[in-house]
Amino acid sequence: MIRAAGVAEVTDTDFETEVLGSELPVLVEFTADWCPPCRQMKPVLTALAAEEGERLKVVQLDVDTNPLTTNAYKVLSMPTFMVFRGGEPVRSMVGARPKRRLLEELTDVL
Repeated sequence: MIRAAGVAEVTDTDFETEVLGSELPVLVEFTADWCPPCRQMKPVLTALAAEEGERLKVVQLDVDTNPLTTNAYKVLSMPTFMVFRGGEPVRSMVGARPKRRLLEELTDVL
């Protein structure tokens, strides 16, 4: 797991440990370097990780270098956000959004 400014990067190799095995709910951004809306979300996710770090783990997974996890969760669009709790996906959202809206959408899973 690589941590960059509050947002950890996970891979096919450590997804099970870091996401499915997490005590906290985990927000996973399925992202790609070539995706402008994904880059737009970086400051939003960094702020979210800093503010909600005690209640929520925020991670990113690069879809181009991690096809096993991407395919397992049938991710087709970037960015796709999935919230995992207790090892299961409990919420899925597609597309960039402002932090306020993202927080509203996460209220019932935190």
